[in-house]
Amino acid sequence: MVKGVAVLSSSEGVSGTVFFTQEGDGPTTVTGNLSGLKPGHHGFHVHALGDTTNGCMSTGPHFNPGSKEHGAPDDENRHAGDIGNVTVGEDGTACFTIVDKQIPLSGPHSIIGRAVVVHADPDDLGKGGHELSKSTGNAGGRVACGIIGLQG
Repeated sequence: MVKGVAVLSSSEGVSGTVFFTQEGDGPTTVTGNLSGLKPGHHGFHVHALGDTTNGCMSTGPHFNPGSKEHGAPDDENRHAGDIGNVTVGEDGTACFTIVDKQIPLSGPHSIIGRAVVVHADPDDLGKGGHELSKSTGNAGGRVACGIIGLQG
């Protein structure tokens, strides 16, 4: 089993921890706890770069080794890093579990060393008709991020 972890923070008071586990070549399970967010849905993605030198802006675009369009987690045609939305309750917190087949923790397309980003707005999953739908899901600004590292 391979395990990863990302500690998220921001200048906007958003924080949390996201854990990743993968058994063999199976899907990756993502579990997390976030706080300090406005209630509702927030886009949640793996971004290409593990660089936070300029805050969340330096994490680059969504992780997309297959050069595909933005889509929903269950779509065949999607960025590997498109893992949908997290739902935040009225208390500003989210606890979630996501199982995904396109974000491995080992091999040539490993997400270890990349960043996970929480966005200000819902991800329209590439179906919103907005000019940004097919590239970012029109999920708005980046409100928190963290680099995914191996967990002992």
